[in-house]
Amino acid sequence: MAAEIPEGDEEFCQHIRRFISDTIPAEMAERNKRGYHATKEDVVFWTQALNARGWSVPNWPREHGGPGWTTRQLHFFEYECFMGGAPPLSPQGLHLVGPVIYTFGSSAQKAYFLPPIRSAQHMWAQGFSEPNAGSDLVALKTRALKCGDEYIVNGQKTWTSDAHKSEWLFLLVRTDTSAKRQRGISFLLVDSKTPGITVKPIYSIDNAHILNEVFFEDVRVPVGNLVGEEGKGWTYAKHLLTLERSFSADISRCRMAMTRLKTIRRHILEQGPVMPHDILFDNKLAQLEVELLAQEASVFRVIAEEESGESNTAVPTSSILKVCGTELTQKFGKLMVEALGTYGIPLYAESDCLGPWPEDASGPEFAAGVVSDFLYRRSASIYGGTNEVQRNIIANMLFG
Repeated sequence: MAAEIPEGDEEFCQHIRRFISDTIPAEMAERNKRGYHATKEDVVFWTQALNARGWSVPNWPREHGGPGWTTRQLHFFEYECFMGGAPPLSPQGLHLVGPVIYTFGSSAQKAYFLPPIRSAQHMWAQGFSEPNAGSDLVALKTRALKCGDEYIVNGQKTWTSDAHKSEWLFLLVRTDTSAKRQRGISFLLVDSKTPGITVKPIYSIDNAHILNEVFFEDVRVPVGNLVGEEGKGWTYAKHLLTLERSFSADISRCRMAMTRLKTIRRHILEQGPVMPHDILFDNKLAQLEVELLAQEASVFRVIAEEESGESNTAVPTSSILKVCGTELTQKFGKLMVEALGTYGIPLYAESDCLGPWPEDASGPEFAAGVVSDFLYRRSASIYGGTNEVQRNIIANMLFG
């Protein structure tokens, strides 16, 4: 049962803010505010704390265990969590496969899979992209051959976030090679411990292990793990990808970046007189703040449209927010590194912020996490469908 909360916007935000402050350890909050990758232990801790109050799936409808919040309340909740240093909730379960299951899954699938997502007992990974099927996802070749009451899966997925620490995978597989490409795809739920699955790490440019290659060799999956109808996987995937792009507006991340950028700027200015290049930098900072305000205005317009029931389905809103949000995130990261100057050269170890700032660190404490997050966020304009593809979608829908 979700805890009762105030209805007013400011009272709602204060209520969430107090809960975050009372629940999250200071070290965990500081690590997340600095942009380091949250550990699985952090995510499980926070999800379980929220689940105890009925808030662990804030975007789900009440009938599936969500708190029944409005779109506006959900936006404020996510903002307060991010600014308070809360670990991110697992997007693969919360935003992606969960809504697909409760929208298209069977009653048995809903009963079995949804409660462990809410409690973080099951973490999920998304098996969509393949070596030759990324933005052109319908080119996927991972095959699922039906044999009695099982599917036998063979193929490879890549760029699979968190596959090495997930209990379940959701896959797009080809169940019919004779049908039109989109019509031969199905949506499968696969236990990560199933024999025949091999996970190999891919280390990203910030030296982090988030991504993986996943190989399937004669992996047997019960037919009961097929979501919806065979051959309808592309329909379910489009539903899911719209959800993925919608939470890529990155307002909270950009607002946090703006706060950090101003802090860095203040520390740098304290070290010497204002120089001509400082004025140029301030112009860049002002431009980014204007772009952020414009993105926030777009998000609130979308919220108002959704709450009034006047959303325009002819406008590719999720793609527009995804392009603007991810590119704005990258601009903030670039400007933070620029602001650091020579302090922006080292890749500060995450261990540096687990206690007092070490005296032998390569730079000041306010530099922690900036470079590693900047490097990692280069991927933001790629995942969820590259921004080049999103621009094609926008052009096709708006101009035909």
